[in-house]
Amino acid sequence: MWILVNGSAFVLYLLASFLARPQGGRARAAQTSGAHPYRDAATVAMLLAWLAHASSFVLVLQGLHDPDFGFAPALSLTFWLVAAVYWVESLYYPLQGLRSWICLLAAISLLLTWFFPGDRLAPPGAGIAFSLHWAMGIAAYGLFGAAVLHGFMLWSADRALHRRRPTLAGLGPALPLLTLEKLTYRLAALGFALLTASLLFAISFSERLFGHAFELNHQTVFAVAAWLLFAVLLLGRGVLGWRGRQALRWLFSGSALLLLSYVGSRFVLQVILHR
Repeated sequence: MWILVNGSAFVLYLLASFLARPQGGRARAAQTSGAHPYRDAATVAMLLAWLAHASSFVLVLQGLHDPDFGFAPALSLTFWLVAAVYWVESLYYPLQGLRSWICLLAAISLLLTWFFPGDRLAPPGAGIAFSLHWAMGIAAYGLFGAAVLHGFMLWSADRALHRRRPTLAGLGPALPLLTLEKLTYRLAALGFALLTASLLFAISFSERLFGHAFELNHQTVFAVAAWLLFAVLLLGRGVLGWRGRQALRWLFSGSALLLLSYVGSRFVLQVILHR
């Protein structure tokens, strides 16, 4: 059942990505204005894919499929949340160009779950704190993932503006740059709040299991380093007025460290070290 649901979501995401792909010439201009020739079909396909993707998580909650805590399921849940953020934003802003990229990345994340399902159990004795830590952390992944996609739109626009090069396919800004910038760092601020909550829950179950606030390992180091980078970014934005490429460098760097903290570490353990 789970394979059928995931397979349906995978096919629908690919279909939505294909239908929403950037068009050439006049069609590209139409896409920027929100009049993409296959916009409605892509919208329906993405909604169906997102619902099928959500159904796979419902199967886990109902006990019809064992929960997975590996890197691929975490990545899959992250892109499901990214798609959800996009869907809400697209109701208010013309962000059609992002749809093809989001659907393609979500489809790839689903494909990875078939080959790398990961661990099936939470650490013994971790209790509800581990589940909350994992849920908050993945939600932070989703928000920072959405912020990074918006950041790439800003970077692509800056590249086109200062180097006189065309924007990357599908990443041309479809709304004023100041509005796009505000959205980007609003998502980053929400992600930072959830990441902070996730680390607090990690302290809770770590003290219960190990007798100290943090288990010193590469996952902890990357997560705390990412938290510090995001804290500096938000402080720099709020106090020093950081904008443009300077702020984007901090956003991309912090997001890369955050990706390494769980998804990256689980990838190394599962795929490279086979643990």
